[in-house]
Amino acid sequence: MLSSALMLFLELALIRWTGSNVVHLSYFSNFVLLGSFLGIGVGILRSGKAKRLPYYSPIMLGLLVAVIAWKPVTVNRGSSSSVIYFTSLSTSGPPTYVILPIIFVAAAVVLAGPAELVGRCFADLPRLTAYRFDLIGSLIGIVAFTGLSFLGAPPIWWGLIVTVVFLALMVPQQKVTATALSAVLVAAPLLVMVGVLFHESTRPENSWSPYYKVQTSGFDWQGVPLLTITVNGVPHQQAIPADARLQWEPQYGLPYERAAVGKAPKNVLIIGAGSGSDVAIALKKGAEHVDAVEIDPRIRDIGKARHPDHPYQDPRVTSYINDGRAYLSGTDKKYDLILLALPDSLTLVNGASSLRLESYLFTQQAFESAKKHLAPGGAFAMYNYYRETWLIDRLALTAEKAFGHKPCVDKVGDDLQQAVVTVGLTEADQTCGDKPWAGPSAITPPPATDNRPFLYLFTDRIPSLYLVTLGLVLVAGLIGVGIAGGGSSYRRMRPYTDLFLLGAGFMLLETKSITGFALLFGTTWVVNAIVFAGVLIAVLAAVEVTRRFKTPPVKIMYAVLGAGLLLSWIFPDSWLLSMPVGLRALVAVVIAFTPIFAANVIFAKRFTDTEDGTASFGANLLGAMLGGCLEYAALIIGFDGLLIIAALLYAGAFLLRPKGSSVVNA
Repeated sequence: MLSSALMLFLELALIRWTGSNVVHLSYFSNFVLLGSFLGIGVGILRSGKAKRLPYYSPIMLGLLVAVIAWKPVTVNRGSSSSVIYFTSLSTSGPPTYVILPIIFVAAAVVLAGPAELVGRCFADLPRLTAYRFDLIGSLIGIVAFTGLSFLGAPPIWWGLIVTVVFLALMVPQQKVTATALSAVLVAAPLLVMVGVLFHESTRPENSWSPYYKVQTSGFDWQGVPLLTITVNGVPHQQAIPADARLQWEPQYGLPYERAAVGKAPKNVLIIGAGSGSDVAIALKKGAEHVDAVEIDPRIRDIGKARHPDHPYQDPRVTSYINDGRAYLSGTDKKYDLILLALPDSLTLVNGASSLRLESYLFTQQAFESAKKHLAPGGAFAMYNYYRETWLIDRLALTAEKAFGHKPCVDKVGDDLQQAVVTVGLTEADQTCGDKPWAGPSAITPPPATDNRPFLYLFTDRIPSLYLVTLGLVLVAGLIGVGIAGGGSSYRRMRPYTDLFLLGAGFMLLETKSITGFALLFGTTWVVNAIVFAGVLIAVLAAVEVTRRFKTPPVKIMYAVLGAGLLLSWIFPDSWLLSMPVGLRALVAVVIAFTPIFAANVIFAKRFTDTEDGTASFGANLLGAMLGGCLEYAALIIGFDGLLIIAALLYAGAFLLRPKGSSVVNA
């Protein structure tokens, strides 16, 4: 159980920490997760009679932390215009083809260590008993990491917890004659890791939110106090007095000019309020009340304490820590102006290991939701450094589709990278002046939707960078499994092809659940943590039901699984969004967790009768790795399309299940 808790805690910690220092990982949302699945699968296959956690795990962990601390990575967006990267303005650190393989392999090796101990439990204990302990340990790991995230704990605490658990699993089990060697092989790399994390955690400019490593630097420029906020090594925003901001960059006042139609907006909603600069501008423009919505509590708190104008202390301002789309779906307030104020996230696509903070803010359905919250005469606006003309046109086209008329589009600067898009509730509620939008060009992509919320993806194809990377991940998996088993791994796993497919299908179900709940209740770390824990609880419930009660035959459970998938397909998230929050939560849980529960009853019934517990469980985990690669198909077919792929995988598992076994009619 302790090893299982360590595995999940380590997995989450590696995802958070490596992503904060290697910007490449922001664009491969489940890359570390895939490496973790490979490592856990390989560790299970290697387990044999392991009596202690092997040395290679802490050694590799120490090396990985040291290498990344020595050469952190920042990148620019590159020369491709088909994928837009919101990153820093210069490139430093190892290139992608060097650092990504290092992290992938290192994550696999680190997680393989505790997996060997878990695998031993599957060999020594009844199948479902061992699986039960594994799930309980995983829940402990996710609860512990979630608690640290809630407290804003810096990474030194992650490192100390990992060090204590490593020592608990290794040192006491050594012979006395091996104590000195144990101390060197175990303590040395762990001390390196703790030292690096201590240095990072105690630097005064660093702090940690549930999403980012946040760095601040303050200075005066021409007598004006400035506060720069950098997240995960990427310049993110500046806290600047409203007068200076409007003087230096007057485009920030354009939404009020285009939407005002002779009067200042009374009630303003700002989504992406950040450190408060946009709130200060709204107050300067005459707003009587501002609702400021910011997803990151740490960035809001920094602005509250250090913004020169102190906008969050103004009695006219009410701040909310929430996802912008979730806030809109949970309020009935009407506004004179709704503003999307540079809500940049740092990732490209959704996934089970990373948050895509504004995935659902720029879809056609999101714009329609904003329209419903406008008071008569109101307007909706957004601005950002959009990088590409096609992206500006895509957002303008989305506004036109949602509001029924063309918006005002102000392109700022010679490179036209910054733009302000403003659209009134009616065409009479906006004043475009000499800045009318000419309309979309022949290459303008259609609006992003809740099903395909990939705003920054120009084409309807998976970028070649992703295809190559995922191909290399699968090759690495094949090689790693072959090495782990000395050539016998595939022979051992061959009878469990159905379990391999069950693992792949389950990963897609989990991804669909996470993205669905993010849309319904907000793309926040709290929602993600609840969904992850909910999935584990549903799996544990399936195991307990299978252990304690007589369950229907596998054929019946496959029918229940198919019905659950069909239910998810028939009742889309857009239908659920129209429900009150309480009813929405109840129906969403039933729809999302019915197929997850049924799939895991099937797995439990099949797993309990396997002859080789480690090979069968390893096959299931490696199948989950394949599912993690297949989730990128959502870039083409959308998240709803993942249900079709999952259904095909489960159909294959049904056809490949053992015939004539007691499992069939258990």
